[in-house]
Amino acid sequence: MAAQLKTALTILRRRQVEKRVGLTRSPLYARIQAGTFPKPIRLGNGRAVGWIEAEIDAWLDEQIEKSRKA
Repeated sequence: MAAQLKTALTILRRRQVEKRVGLTRSPLYARIQAGTFPKPIRLGNGRAVGWIEAEIDAWLDEQIEKSRKA
């Protein structure tokens, strides 16, 4: 039963993501297009999007790991 428990998802908006990863809008979307950054999810029917916090955290961990190997 403990394996079935799911942690609550947190959705980050673009400005929160920018602050967290240190990228502004243009470089952020360029990385999404290149496939090197997590894609946002749509929030409702409008243009609003958000990112899953766990995916952003995993991306940051990956960047740290890459920088330590160099």
